[in-house]
Amino acid sequence: MKSIALQDKHISLGAKMIEFAGYNMPVSYSGLNDEHATVRNAVGVFDVSHMGEFILKGDNALDLIQRVTSNDAAVLTDGKAQYSCLPNGKGGIVDDLLVYRIDEKTYMLVVNASNIDKDWNWISSHNTKGVDMKNISDRTSLLAIQGPKAIDTLQKLTSVKLADIPYYSFTKGTFCGCDNVVISNTGYTGAGGFEIYFDNEHANKIWDAVFEAGKEFGIKPIGLGARDTLRLEMGFCLYGNDIDDTTSPLEAGLGWITKFTKDFTDKNYLLAQKEKGLSRKLVGFEMIDRGIPRHGYPIVDAAGNNIGVVTSGTQSPTLNKAIGMGYVKTEFAKADTEIFVQIRDKNIKAVVTKIPFLKK
Repeated sequence: MKSIALQDKHISLGAKMIEFAGYNMPVSYSGLNDEHATVRNAVGVFDVSHMGEFILKGDNALDLIQRVTSNDAAVLTDGKAQYSCLPNGKGGIVDDLLVYRIDEKTYMLVVNASNIDKDWNWISSHNTKGVDMKNISDRTSLLAIQGPKAIDTLQKLTSVKLADIPYYSFTKGTFCGCDNVVISNTGYTGAGGFEIYFDNEHANKIWDAVFEAGKEFGIKPIGLGARDTLRLEMGFCLYGNDIDDTTSPLEAGLGWITKFTKDFTDKNYLLAQKEKGLSRKLVGFEMIDRGIPRHGYPIVDAAGNNIGVVTSGTQSPTLNKAIGMGYVKTEFAKADTEIFVQIRDKNIKAVVTKIPFLKK
């Protein structure tokens, strides 16, 4: 099992640690509901240093990114980031990722921890024009400071004007006296905030400074458990649950990051799928009757016929109701359609709803 730079810090804080994507990671500290509420109402810190970071450099860096990703990275300017995915050549998804344009010839790709080697090998296999690729995952730490008080907390530690960093933008600057820190505004919680990328050697210094700066706002460390409930309230996909090598970006509602104006892996396959029409779609749903949907539970119609499967589900701490996402046959994908989730051999009533579940 791999260790992140702050592993001992988390253990000393009493974190419950679990194996996640090959890393020893904190899943909870004070409890899921408390941590979830802290991010929604104040400020919390996620250590997500298990994520992978690749640097792509050279004249053909953009060309490579354009060929392997579904979104159009040509629209990016310096300091802009983009959500995208890596189609797998068979209509599925290798991974979803963030593409950061540092300059015209330099990009950073941020990938999921469970897919670091898989993504590296996939992108490398398409690197036919000599792009310089560096995997900096093992030497890079990443903290996500999220919540309405995140900006007040972090502004104490940098001269960079954080309010001037729009959503899906980033800058490089000095943070907490450390140079070359990437300060990014992409978010995975819907609560606002920033991500900071830095060398492992600065991890303890930056962690301690962030917690000192946020003390007056009730800052707390947050585990992966609350990260999951926060992202689900926003209807954000989680790789391995809602998207994987068997799901197409169109089925997953990711048509907005699938740009047919350029050539990329699976373009023709996905175009054909779009023209033919989808047989299933990823939907959000709320439980009407008591019961919590879980990954893998069958979804059925009123007659008990199988129409799909749950991919994510939880009891929403903010909404105080059970919510989920899952693939259903297209004819059941319209909002307000009644569906049933099979929980312990009982068909529990639910209704398809538009996402995000948490309205602004």
